[in-house]
Amino acid sequence: MRFDNIIIGGGLSGLIAAVVSQRAGKKTAIISAGQSALHFWSGSFEFLGNIDGNMVIDHPLMEAERLPDSHPYKKIGIPHTAELLSKVAPLLQEAGIKVKGSLERNHYRLTPMGFLKPAWLTLDEYFMADHPSQIEGKKYAIVNIAGYIDFYPNFLRNGLDKHGASCTISAIDIPQLAPLRKSTTEMRATNMSRFLRNDAVDSLAKEINMASRGADEAIVPAVLGMFSDEPVRRLRNQIDRPVNFIATTPASVPGVRCQLSLRDYFIRLGGTFIPGDTVKKGVFDGQRLKRVYTVNFGDMPIEADNFVICTGSFFGHGLIANIDRIYEPIFGLDLNETGDRTKWYDKDFFSPQPYMGTGVTTDSEFRPSLNGHTIENLYATGALLAGFNALKEGSGAGITLATALHAASKICS
Repeated sequence: MRFDNIIIGGGLSGLIAAVVSQRAGKKTAIISAGQSALHFWSGSFEFLGNIDGNMVIDHPLMEAERLPDSHPYKKIGIPHTAELLSKVAPLLQEAGIKVKGSLERNHYRLTPMGFLKPAWLTLDEYFMADHPSQIEGKKYAIVNIAGYIDFYPNFLRNGLDKHGASCTISAIDIPQLAPLRKSTTEMRATNMSRFLRNDAVDSLAKEINMASRGADEAIVPAVLGMFSDEPVRRLRNQIDRPVNFIATTPASVPGVRCQLSLRDYFIRLGGTFIPGDTVKKGVFDGQRLKRVYTVNFGDMPIEADNFVICTGSFFGHGLIANIDRIYEPIFGLDLNETGDRTKWYDKDFFSPQPYMGTGVTTDSEFRPSLNGHTIENLYATGALLAGFNALKEGSGAGITLATALHAASKICS
């Protein structure tokens, strides 16, 4: 098989790069091993939430100028990063994913634990506030589904109470969920989403209306709309007040929907999606990657003019750590200095952990190197890259999207 561009990895970064490539008329394939970090998604994308230990709300682009030169944003250039990221919301809209937010100023999202954290883009139906003062004095009805244990109303109430809100907590039930109650292990967000359609949504809306009487807004767990946003729109149209969704513990319904929406959009554009397969090695001709081999295709090579590796960090097995070393498992790409194992971590759990900054080293165009030599037609994106700590910075999604769009612009030129 031969393609113009091959994307290794089917998470957010890989899907975005592939959509842009296919939309540009390039014959594109995604090789996807399976689940990605999107299955743990909160419903928000962050650009830069913290710098030097301080929360960033106003002027995040200006604050990004303070990042070190090795940071992916600085390697792209802050103005060009802003230009690339301005394309994200329209692209997501084309795939059926509606988001709101601005790079000019972060807004606040409400986490499942009840904290307010900075975010750049948030799904249209999810809780967000421009400022904590918008919460003060409001009455919220936090409505859970009876027997559902992956949603934490008390944490949400405690968090909102700190900002001057008043909250009530209730649990509702509808007969359409009875099949799941045979076992508590079946009461999971993705399972409930399969049942919460059509008349079940109408029943749910009726119960939420009764439970939220007297409230300004309702807050409910994100347990519907896994395959489309139609059940979400149907529910909101029947609720007497604004209703805000909060992502639950994994698997994330909005995350699965985002991944499926982008995948389906890519396929509608004519792209080739190869699911459940893993690239095991590549063959090089000088400084160019010529072909890759996968587990399922065995000895059959898959060739392309350009490749993008979007396999993520440790979580997605884009990086592997054993007792002796950290390494990139497909091609053996060069990493930034990892040092002795004792230098991978800080004994203070809450300190920045050095291993979080581990990743592949690249040139200014995000082309990685192998044994010190840059690979001319391979680009690396997202969490696989060195030079940042997404957890401390609150920058993971922004870097994922910016580097994916940057790589896509290179393989489409």
